[in-house]
Amino acid sequence: MSEPFRHGSGLIVETRGHVRVLTLDRPERRNALSSPLQADLVEELLRSTEDAEVRAIVLTGNGPAFCAGFDLKEIRERDQRGERFRPPMDRPGRSLFEVVTETPVPIVAALQGAAVAGGFELALACDLRVAAPGISLGLPEAAIGMGANFGSVVLPKRIPMGIALEMLLTAEYVTSEDAERWGLVNRLTDDVLPTAMQLAERIAANAPVSVRRMKETAVKALELPLWQALRLDVGPNPYLSEDRKEGIAAYLEKRPPRWTGR
Repeated sequence: MSEPFRHGSGLIVETRGHVRVLTLDRPERRNALSSPLQADLVEELLRSTEDAEVRAIVLTGNGPAFCAGFDLKEIRERDQRGERFRPPMDRPGRSLFEVVTETPVPIVAALQGAAVAGGFELALACDLRVAAPGISLGLPEAAIGMGANFGSVVLPKRIPMGIALEMLLTAEYVTSEDAERWGLVNRLTDDVLPTAMQLAERIAANAPVSVRRMKETAVKALELPLWQALRLDVGPNPYLSEDRKEGIAAYLEKRPPRWTGR
């Protein structure tokens, strides 16, 4: 286990075995996504991708909320200074949510409190979600004149269209119990972070080449016709890896595998 490192933006980075834990730590602002916090999150996700020892990521937040979305106070101050507001698709850098989605290392969101607006989109970009009972989830952007660009595209791919549109167009929140019933939440528990860590550790115990390949294939094949999806060749190839030989040998010899990531 590494010593936690805290960015000035309010992001804590810690490594527990093969799991990288990223913690939003702006509880006084309900972990709102300031520009520096977004930049540090993107940087740490890219670093995690480059680190062969990182096999799973847990994304969580300190305080009563997981994340309240973009920092509206920061946005308002920029408006008052007369700075131009750039829509998400017109910015020079990559969107945080795109980076989360495209990170080949599986990401588990640990939602101990409300995840709304951009905070809900952040959770939506993750691969698995563990949530506490009774927390609020939703996209209030229609009520404040924003656009929920990522949520408008992704939410209808995750749950039935009618439910997704109701959430988007009414700007009303749902509960984590609703989200679990629709398959949007994988686990509903009072022990959010321990459960998320257990999931991440179970993922990290598997062959890292296979895991990265499966995530990239699942994400990129989702909208393709079957015949194209079956021919999609993305990410590291487990069939040609040393870990394939090791995995078969360990299974036949009834011992734990020793993965090298090669």
